[in-house]
Amino acid sequence: MQFNDSPHTAALPLSGCRVLERASTVAAAYAGRLLATMGAQVIMLEPPGGSPLRRAAPLLDDGGESALFAYLAVGKRSMVCDLASAEGRALLDQELEHAGMLIDDTPVAGREAFGLAPDRLSMRFPHLVHVSVLPFGASGPKAGWDAAEVNLIHAGGEGYLLPNGLSNELFPDRAPLKIYGHFSGYQGGAMAVLCALSAWWAVPQCGGQYVDVSVQDAVLSVGAFALQRLGDGSLEHRATRRFRYGGVFEAQDGFIELLTLEDRQWSSLVALLGSPDWARDAGLLDPLERSRRGSEINEHIRGWMAKNTVEDIVRWAQELGVPAGKYRTPAEVVDGAQERARGLFAPSKLENGQQTDVLVAPFQFRCTPLAGGGCVPALGEMTQEVPV
Repeated sequence: MQFNDSPHTAALPLSGCRVLERASTVAAAYAGRLLATMGAQVIMLEPPGGSPLRRAAPLLDDGGESALFAYLAVGKRSMVCDLASAEGRALLDQELEHAGMLIDDTPVAGREAFGLAPDRLSMRFPHLVHVSVLPFGASGPKAGWDAAEVNLIHAGGEGYLLPNGLSNELFPDRAPLKIYGHFSGYQGGAMAVLCALSAWWAVPQCGGQYVDVSVQDAVLSVGAFALQRLGDGSLEHRATRRFRYGGVFEAQDGFIELLTLEDRQWSSLVALLGSPDWARDAGLLDPLERSRRGSEINEHIRGWMAKNTVEDIVRWAQELGVPAGKYRTPAEVVDGAQERARGLFAPSKLENGQQTDVLVAPFQFRCTPLAGGGCVPALGEMTQEVPV
């Protein structure tokens, strides 16, 4: 099997690295997506009916394609590989001979039958980086557990802390929530990529490695500050988890987030508010006193915000050095001047042939443009290239 790198791809950090991805979850598929963005040749090994992500909501209006799958699969290729058959397992071994990494979210109980047992793979392919991505990891008492996004958000502690800030003030009786979309899946995928790259970097010295990634652990790491508070006997709660002053405020025509952590930022905030009498209280020069009086400060800020438009507030804040940003709609993000200038979105071709803009990656490299764009592969489009 041969691949022809474009000049753009050949300059990328992972150019020449072949990755096999067996993914039915967002976490494993997102790991493959990020590796493809950095130049790896990522091949999705899909079952005969295709990955369940191909049918995952939300669906695009035209043709009913999965928007989620389109984002996760753009820039990859697809090969049908039925590991329930001897032919499929032979195809897996054939592909692993030329692979640098395997990203796999097959449940632990099914790996032996599918030829995916870590011991077997490490013996047959000693230079392979085998990355397992499961809800609770591949070892320990919960290794066999399955989990949906809502389970992982709460298992990782984030659900307990939502809604907080303004949301909690406006809706104090709401039950714990999950973050919209696939927050835990993306966190797990990002952790899987970092682990995969660390192991891949060490292959010349150490050979291949088996990497066990737990999505729950990835979500727990996001709430590290909340966990650290346990050391001093504090237990954060959605009603108390907020910056003592600042946060989300409603302006005349939308919402703004304001965050002032430093003394100079506090001074700039006072100037932004027009240096009112209450803000010139000498006691507020002390950061600890400002924290103690956070609710009082927020009431003043809230009243001022309500009298002004979002665009005016953000413009004035930027001029004065006050960290403040607008909550924008998805359409505003895609068409934003900053996003366009940074090249955060790239035209990509959907399976039905239509083009749309897709986020390249949540990061950039200073010297090397990432591999944005590409196509969403049809199921098994690569299978005919496999030599018989």
